[in-house]
Amino acid sequence: MSDPPVQSVLRAIALLKLLNRQRTTTVDQLHRATGLPKPTIMRLLGTLIEAGLVAKAERALGYRITSQVAQLSAGFHGGPLVAEAGRAWAADLTRRLKWPAVIAVLDQARMAVSVSTLAESTVSPFHATIGTRYSLVTRAIGRAYLAFCPDPERRILMRMLAAASDPEDNPPNLVRVAAAAIAAVRRQGYALRDPKAEPLGSNTVAVPIRLGDGVAGTIGLSYFRSAVNHETLVTELVPALHEASRQITAAIERLQRNARPSSGQAVE
Repeated sequence: MSDPPVQSVLRAIALLKLLNRQRTTTVDQLHRATGLPKPTIMRLLGTLIEAGLVAKAERALGYRITSQVAQLSAGFHGGPLVAEAGRAWAADLTRRLKWPAVIAVLDQARMAVSVSTLAESTVSPFHATIGTRYSLVTRAIGRAYLAFCPDPERRILMRMLAAASDPEDNPPNLVRVAAAAIAAVRRQGYALRDPKAEPLGSNTVAVPIRLGDGVAGTIGLSYFRSAVNHETLVTELVPALHEASRQITAAIERLQRNARPSSGQAVE
């Protein structure tokens, strides 16, 4: 290079890379990782927020990237986009139905929780925290993905599951077990947790979040078995999940359209 690099740009890019590694990141974490003074980090974060690339996390617990980073890469299809599109709908489910909701995205051959409304629910059966990974074979949010993802993707995932060491991912007779679960999910239109999977006193129901010919993620509600009978499940929880899923798909599509350069916008 004939000219020296602009240090502030390099620092901002370094922050973006760090923010992209996890759901939320605090100023202290960025300070320890970069060695930059905290006032400098705050100024850079303010600039990135003004640019629409970064936002404050819920309850001001750090910072997160936004879907606008898609403008930096046409291949942005990951968890942050699904989380941004779905966060409000997950919160709405919990506000109306009281049960905690999660949105999960594929992470290798498991589903990672991208959004959780645990903090907003007063009747949570268990703690599904951000980043927790769940089985495609035994867990509702995984079964909903495995049942509705495209066939070529499912074949790859099945090979990955067959090589896994965790019995939840690779139980005896994996192919038969997975086929039975997939058939049940497709027949019902929703997925339930394996009844033998802990915790036994609760259950989770989940549906896919479709995007084009694929699945962007899954959304689920967890509840106590003693409080939700089959009629309540199929007349209240499942329709609410399907509607939330449709709305999240529409929100993802809007975010993707907004992230694309307009036809008259110059691209350098």
